[in-house]
Amino acid sequence: MNDSGTSQANEHLLYLTDEQLRQGIEALTFAYRKLARAADPALARHGYGRAHYRAILMIGIKPYMTITELMTALGVSKQSVDRVLLRLKDNNVVKIRHDDEDRRVRRLSLTDAGERLAEELLVSQRRMLRKAYLQTGAVAVTGFRTVAEQLMEPSIGYQSAENLHNDRS
Repeated sequence: MNDSGTSQANEHLLYLTDEQLRQGIEALTFAYRKLARAADPALARHGYGRAHYRAILMIGIKPYMTITELMTALGVSKQSVDRVLLRLKDNNVVKIRHDDEDRRVRRLSLTDAGERLAEELLVSQRRMLRKAYLQTGAVAVTGFRTVAEQLMEPSIGYQSAENLHNDRS
């Protein structure tokens, strides 16, 4: 069956009203807000904001990404990402090195201190997500993950840990 036929079959099986879809959007918005706020105390202890957190998280997800890839993933300008990266580099959180094949390309990775900071920032978020997952069960977790991955933009190059593992095999 082609994508169009599959899509039509899925729409027939699952009909959501505009109101239900609006409620889903609201739920995602407020859930993200709460999840993002969970890292704020740790960020404040280090003198960072959410822009720094987003950069640390993305670089941790995809080590050796280029600055252009980070800009795309975060949806920000070069000026914005440079400001954040300069501070993270100066504080020994991020390492910036030239690409081996193209010296014009700069690649990003977390330092050991950056890895420790990323771990610290994720602690409260993991706790919150773990609690929600335990309260909703495996089917809900799988469903949520599937929906979230369908909403992601392919251009950011995100691959789940499972897909990354399969690619390395």
